[in-house]
Amino acid sequence: MLPDFRVRQRDYLLEISRALTQELDLEKLLARILKISIEMLAGQAGLIALKDQDGWRVAAAQGIAPAFLSYLSPLLAEENVRELDVRELNRMLKELTYTASMGLLNGTALPLAAHGQVIGVIFIFRNYPDLFTQNDRILLQSFADQAAIAVFNARLYGQVSFEKQRLDALLDSAADGILILHANLTIERVNDAFERMYGKTHDELAGLPHDEVIKWANEPQGSTLKEAIANGWPLTPNATLYVEGDLAREFPSPLPVGITYAPLMSADGKLRNIIVSVRDITHFRTADEIKSTFISIVSHELRTPVALIKGYASTLRRDDAKWDKATINESLAVIEEEADRLSKMIDDLLDASRLQAGGLSLNRADVSLAALASRVAQKFSTQSSRHTIVTDFPANFPVILADETRIEQVISNLVSNALKYAPSGEIRISGQARPEQVIVCVSDQGPGIEAKDLPHIFDRFYRSTKAVKNTKGAGLGLYLARAIVEAHGGRIWADPKPDSGARICFSLPR
Repeated sequence: MLPDFRVRQRDYLLEISRALTQELDLEKLLARILKISIEMLAGQAGLIALKDQDGWRVAAAQGIAPAFLSYLSPLLAEENVRELDVRELNRMLKELTYTASMGLLNGTALPLAAHGQVIGVIFIFRNYPDLFTQNDRILLQSFADQAAIAVFNARLYGQVSFEKQRLDALLDSAADGILILHANLTIERVNDAFERMYGKTHDELAGLPHDEVIKWANEPQGSTLKEAIANGWPLTPNATLYVEGDLAREFPSPLPVGITYAPLMSADGKLRNIIVSVRDITHFRTADEIKSTFISIVSHELRTPVALIKGYASTLRRDDAKWDKATINESLAVIEEEADRLSKMIDDLLDASRLQAGGLSLNRADVSLAALASRVAQKFSTQSSRHTIVTDFPANFPVILADETRIEQVISNLVSNALKYAPSGEIRISGQARPEQVIVCVSDQGPGIEAKDLPHIFDRFYRSTKAVKNTKGAGLGLYLARAIVEAHGGRIWADPKPDSGARICFSLPR
């Protein structure tokens, strides 16, 4: 039979062997290895130091006084200690232990080496000399090798876990929807963005065939994945596939998306996965629609004044007719009016372009809104005999700091809209003073704003169906008014009162 201490050594080695396959948590593994090491070498305390890229560090400790440990940890991190090999580190720790314990403790070190690389050292503190037989050394080295492999595996597992966490974080923080497909085109996983796009969770989607999830509401632009694979895709590892269309969903409506498929190939050229990137292109569609609307509206609105100016100018230039002074003045008035309209439209378009490029510049100064409103009312009063424009501001209405030209543009746009959409009646410009802000409202006695139009009236180029049929305009007045008010730190809104006239108000800070 084996002596008791041989049996114990064998049991320790078996326990380390089990740790190799059972424990991949590095912190727990190091604590087990250190405990066994202290018992196996009949020590009183011990530590495990691992060598990282930045040098040595204490990874586990047992039975060591906190004061000694707090001294040792920064010592190992010092620059002149970082480059020490195991033998030099062992000698340094022995001297430090002997001095600190006033000769009562000795130190024994076991280097941890795996795959030809020293990854750490187990250092055991004990109160008898460092004497081992050849058989002891073989057993101890076998123990240290087993421990080193366990640490190496745990480190590798930790690195793999970290990479997986990083990949998960990358996928779930991506703004685009991402699907990972198996080679058989079933879904392996989806990220959070795709869950939000599609309206179903990862658990509901995992394992489903690609074609059950990616369905098109109408014919897409480009080859579908099924069509591409039928034609031999992917022919090379870098062969991406792009398709664009409306993705069908159970709820809500179909979503405009652009989908990119990228193959992930194995070393022997076999398809392992397909990475699917799904981008919401609603904004791009909207931008295209706005562009089309812009071209349509501007071409129509510019053509009208240009045609009138050209028509009246051509008429006045006719050699076969003699015009009286009244006719000439009337024609010139129309030309001037249409030229002013054309100039205003160009200014609005330029302001809209400036907003897109980074905002409007403001020249702030003291502004009396009551006086400004009276000036605007007087200017517009001559334009219509069917309307009465009045102002209603309390006495001592506060003076505010604002860009007078831009605020006049806001009030003028609101009054101009009231003249356009209200056939007749009173147009009122009123003001209210509050402790932190002033409020200006422009109201009319026209048909009001329909509920379906309220959310959109401040959008660029938006015009209601009735407005398109009955009035002229490019749909920029309220858009610019909102931009100017918000640039001042205020807000603008419309009161929802259909069939009782329109009332649009804006606030500005005092």
